[in-house]
Amino acid sequence: MTSTPPGGTLTLADDLTLSRMGYGAMQLAGPGVFGPPKDRDQAVAVLREAVDLGITHIDTSDFYGPVVVNEIIKEALHPYPAGLRIVTKVGARRGDDGSWRPSLEPEDLKAQVRENLLHLGLDVLDAVNLRLGTAEGTSEGSLAEQFGALAELREQGLVRHLGLSGVSSAQLTEAQTIAPVVTVQNLYNIAARQDDALVDRCAAENIAFAAFFPLGGFSPLQSETLSGVAARLGASPQQVALAWLLQRSATTVLIPGTSSVAHLRENVAAASLELPADAIARLDAIAGQEA
Repeated sequence: MTSTPPGGTLTLADDLTLSRMGYGAMQLAGPGVFGPPKDRDQAVAVLREAVDLGITHIDTSDFYGPVVVNEIIKEALHPYPAGLRIVTKVGARRGDDGSWRPSLEPEDLKAQVRENLLHLGLDVLDAVNLRLGTAEGTSEGSLAEQFGALAELREQGLVRHLGLSGVSSAQLTEAQTIAPVVTVQNLYNIAARQDDALVDRCAAENIAFAAFFPLGGFSPLQSETLSGVAARLGASPQQVALAWLLQRSATTVLIPGTSSVAHLRENVAAASLELPADAIARLDAIAGQEA
């Protein structure tokens, strides 16, 4: 592992420091995040390269695959290097057809935590996010019962820290009345800016804002402005989009995923890309445009 994590680090608690450039393991599963990867050896190689590049923040879930991705993480990295932090999430299960099914009953959330522990080969999880929304956005409503179940596991020592995924600012406020929240993971990128206020709030409260689909997800970002800035800076549009996120706020963390070592290296290189003020101003104008 290199001595300097890409993008620097973010300390959220005495025992929780993350590299701001993380790695999202979702794409290590097969097509549609379902079933085994085409090349398991390559998946193992990507994870080991991520650690070698200084990444100390891996985002995963037992519903990736399902189970497959966590088993690959264990195969590639266990016993885990000191300083590596694995952030997982619960709140869904997969159908036999690969469908995503919300699963938020308190007892099943507890079962999902135990399954993550088993498949990752851990006695305690660094952080667990409660997933409430979908890939498209947040859902409203009380989360007290669900978050309370995870808070019980935190008190029992099975989970060190708790976070939220696919949530509103109001839901974050409610969760904080139950237990500390160290991370929020929502859809956010240079074109999807609906959570601007929440990004700012997380920065003010030293909560990590993990932007998922930082490159657009299933509909990759495409913008003449983005391409133009990238050409001027001698970088790829994807690198510029990631660099913009890192400069967006001090507590933004990135979890781009890939199943390619070369693509992983390209993503990590974005952490060293400094965007000048005029480039940021041009990129900010992308918000709300078709991308």
